[in-house]
Amino acid sequence: MKKYVLLPLLFGAGIFGAYAQNDLFDETLQMPAGFQPVSVVLPPSPLQMQVLFIGGHDIVQTTPTYGNEAAMAIAKEWHDFIGFTPDTTGQFMGWVSVNHEMIYQDNRIGDGGGMTVFAVQRDPSSGQLVVAPQELADGRKGHFFNVDFVNTVGETGMNCGGITSMIDGRIWTAEEWFQGNNASINSGNFRAPSSSSWLPKSPGTVSNQGVRDTSDYTISSDIPGFDGLTVRKYENFNWMVEVDPRQARAIRKQYNWGRQGFEGGVIAADNRTVYLGIDGTPAPWVKFVADTPGDFTLGKTYVYKQDAINKWVEIDNTDPARMLNFLEEAMAVGATIFNRIEWVTLDPATGNVYMTETGSDNPVNGFTGGVNAGGVMANHHTQRALGKGLTGALDPGYRDYYGRVLKYDPVTEEVSVLIEGGPEYAASPDEANYPTNHFSNPDGIAAITIDGQSFLVLEEDLNGASYGRMPAGTVHIVCEVYLLNLSEENPTVDDLIRLSATPVGAEITGCVMTPDGKTLLMNSQHPNSNLEFPFNHSLTFAVHGFDQLTVTGLQGPTWENSSSFQIFPNPATRRVHMNKQTDVALYNESGQRVRVFRQVDQFDVYGLNPGTYYIQTLEGEVTKLIVQ
Repeated sequence: MKKYVLLPLLFGAGIFGAYAQNDLFDETLQMPAGFQPVSVVLPPSPLQMQVLFIGGHDIVQTTPTYGNEAAMAIAKEWHDFIGFTPDTTGQFMGWVSVNHEMIYQDNRIGDGGGMTVFAVQRDPSSGQLVVAPQELADGRKGHFFNVDFVNTVGETGMNCGGITSMIDGRIWTAEEWFQGNNASINSGNFRAPSSSSWLPKSPGTVSNQGVRDTSDYTISSDIPGFDGLTVRKYENFNWMVEVDPRQARAIRKQYNWGRQGFEGGVIAADNRTVYLGIDGTPAPWVKFVADTPGDFTLGKTYVYKQDAINKWVEIDNTDPARMLNFLEEAMAVGATIFNRIEWVTLDPATGNVYMTETGSDNPVNGFTGGVNAGGVMANHHTQRALGKGLTGALDPGYRDYYGRVLKYDPVTEEVSVLIEGGPEYAASPDEANYPTNHFSNPDGIAAITIDGQSFLVLEEDLNGASYGRMPAGTVHIVCEVYLLNLSEENPTVDDLIRLSATPVGAEITGCVMTPDGKTLLMNSQHPNSNLEFPFNHSLTFAVHGFDQLTVTGLQGPTWENSSSFQIFPNPATRRVHMNKQTDVALYNESGQRVRVFRQVDQFDVYGLNPGTYYIQTLEGEVTKLIVQ
């Protein structure tokens, strides 16, 4: 069964940003003789969008940094991870934490990356979220607060994914910015923004936009073996970092989890086990188990080894040298090799862990390096390569254009493929022949509950437009967000329910549900700067109304056995579904053409004024549509 777009596309008129040629249909509707229109009522969607936080625009409150007094600065951009921490005191609904991948110098926020936190409350009348004013213990007052890394754990860099503990809302940010020397963190094109006329901010140049202070760094930590250890400055990056969103300050870098190109992670229900994803090739699959629930300063660190009887092999995390060179240590013990594991989530109903393996166009060099260092290829890559007639995943012709979602069962300790990206193409089809669903390079992932059923939210971050990742001739990449019902057996791309699409050039990141199950929080990251405000900035937005959705309402239309043209408006959407794929034009009540769609079996009426419309197919069939 084909699935459909649940949420009106947030940022454009169509999935790929353009409608079909208008010359397929007359400008004015020519009613067929004896036409008796069937009225179809399409109610508004229960899902509504709200922008909460705009990077490069909103103002954050800062701490005394680099000798400067506490003040304010323009928030950084490139929003990625979103965390949510419930407020158990009842003062607020909770705190939202937003990562910034953007790297540049800032005398107030701090050099490198960063993170912004803010408190929210739910407006009981509108159901929307309100960013609440706060006063922190350090004296800062305002709505948005920069997380202090400089004065607590040292600078941070390229804050990408992270962890929200489902136990207590504790937050970790992932420093994905893996560097190998001090020069690489000090200078380079880190896409700094333009300068501000009144707030302290770095000039918009490409030189020396990294971390200015590259002197050796002496660690202060409550993790045994690391307190007082002096490292080269670049070695103090690429850790998971716990932050306190309530007071907007970093707590510790998790030196006992290893120095890696971190992306995502999840904490299991035991509040001891942490599963960690690494955005790299080769990438190991990592687990930390705390000695005591909730105390992540003491415990053991493991890497996954699929061909071992005991599939988790310990890496001594009391040895700083091993933690500083974690990838080499992982490969040396025969860790299983993956291709860019990014975000990680856990379904509370089953305990199963899911992670996105986003793939890469040519992973063979990374695979070969990992195997030469002692690692072992993941079974699914070997099997996939053999299925394509190749000698294996180290074959020079092996490609992984689309990626996949993986499932880890903590009972059997087996990793399997939940859903493969695709469908695969040697060359991209044009838009007229493009499939209803195409799924490529999954990145963000979250497990949520809708109507008592577990779903995954899956977010794309396309590695490119070729090989069917976008239709042929597409100028701008558009990433999409899907829902997947976890009750589906052996799901395929056709089982995905499209939730939304991004602004041109952006990826959608983040994705965390509020504890009441009503609102999904997401980010739009690095969109095309030519879009209208605020969609030309990275931003954090809320999608409300998930508590009004039903599983049956997500299953799509069931058509009667009839050769006549039929349409179906599900009461939970503003999406028109048709019982065949064809070209259609949409006319207003005056008979004037307002939209044309090419080779579709569904289309979006988002943005249309309420009223009467007519749908005409290329074959001349006409149906009346009422948009409320």
